[in-house]
Amino acid sequence: MPERILVVDDEDIIRESLAFVLKKEGYTVQEAENGLVAYNKLIEESFDLVITDLEMPEMKGIELLEEIKKLNIQTSVVIITAFGSLDTAISALRNGASDYLLKPVEFDELIIKIKRLFDVKNLLMENRLLRKEVQRNYDFENIVGKSVAIRKVYEMIQTVAETDTTILITGKSGTGKELVAKALHYSSKRRNKPLITVNCGTITENLIESELFGHKKGSFTGAISDKDGLIKAADGGTLFLDEISELPLQLQVKLLRVLQEKEYTPVGSTAAIQVNVRFIASTNRELKEEVIAGRFREDLYYRLNIVEIKLPSLKEREEDITLLADHFLNKYRREMNKNIKGIDPEAMRAIIAYEWKGEIRELENTLERAVIFCKDEFITLKDLPQTFNSKTGTTDFSKMGSLEDSVRKFEKDYIYKALENNNFDKEKTADLLKVGLSTLYRKLKELDIKA
Repeated sequence: MPERILVVDDEDIIRESLAFVLKKEGYTVQEAENGLVAYNKLIEESFDLVITDLEMPEMKGIELLEEIKKLNIQTSVVIITAFGSLDTAISALRNGASDYLLKPVEFDELIIKIKRLFDVKNLLMENRLLRKEVQRNYDFENIVGKSVAIRKVYEMIQTVAETDTTILITGKSGTGKELVAKALHYSSKRRNKPLITVNCGTITENLIESELFGHKKGSFTGAISDKDGLIKAADGGTLFLDEISELPLQLQVKLLRVLQEKEYTPVGSTAAIQVNVRFIASTNRELKEEVIAGRFREDLYYRLNIVEIKLPSLKEREEDITLLADHFLNKYRREMNKNIKGIDPEAMRAIIAYEWKGEIRELENTLERAVIFCKDEFITLKDLPQTFNSKTGTTDFSKMGSLEDSVRKFEKDYIYKALENNNFDKEKTADLLKVGLSTLYRKLKELDIKA
């Protein structure tokens, strides 16, 4: 739909010329011979842009600009002025005009400026819509579940979201800790500022200090220029420290200072920098045990653990499994544009009975895979991985082999499923299984697993 423009000028030749040129560019254009006529049109109709002269009878351009501001409408204003009235045009810019044009108006300049103005306006509108969509996607009300356990999490998020209190999110891998961190940020007064996520376990130990705190030029080999760290990037917003237990001990001291003093010092600098950041941390480990083992500072633990949000495992919220399964089904059938009506009862019973060691992440991966393989209107057992079957929990002992063979079969199936859920990425699978990469390769060979 073409943008709507209102051209306002008491000189017929200028007004008509501008309208003619803009119509040729594809815009919908109306004319007004003075500010009062233009104002009446703006009350009755909506316009994306008003191009107005400054000096006119009835109502001057500056007065029209002020009235447009009072109407609180999303209409941009471009001022036309003579060179001698340039100060007035600059004053109009300070009062909310988007741009100005000097008389005599150059039509090429007019078209370029208007196109640029609409491009910027469209980008800003798109940005606002994206922000609303992000906030809607990560609003705590969209965390799926109705169980008592997950409702407690909702209540905690509601209570602490608007505060600047440091939050520690705990729970098993795959329970949705990052989703809760996003819900906290986008439900807070910092929602329009950055949310920066740092996975403390994926950045190498020799780089994480520079990544977090930044560095000065020449502070170490390869530091060819000053660099702001992620703490600086999160200024005014939220820094989410995922898997905080992986943070090296020497950096835990520096982080403690940021939490207590709201300031930090970049690598290679002696000058402290003030920062306004809300900290959220997460861990899948028992930090108290890490403190006892000497791997985590006790003072940092108590500074982080002002408020703890403990996420329940799927075993603690079994009544939510069907809701989550339907949620992921809806998500992926939309993404893949597939006409799948639902999950058949036999498949749903298998999903409910399954032991979700990978928690919600594993459940989501399973439903994504099922949507890919489903060729009918309903997801059935054949669309689920081989480890799912309708006879879960029943065993025919007369057909069982030796204990060694049973253990071998279980191990083979379990490793294959872990590989499958990680798209056969062996490094990720080794991390999930908590074994070394060399151990995984040895097991693949021993068990004859074709990966």
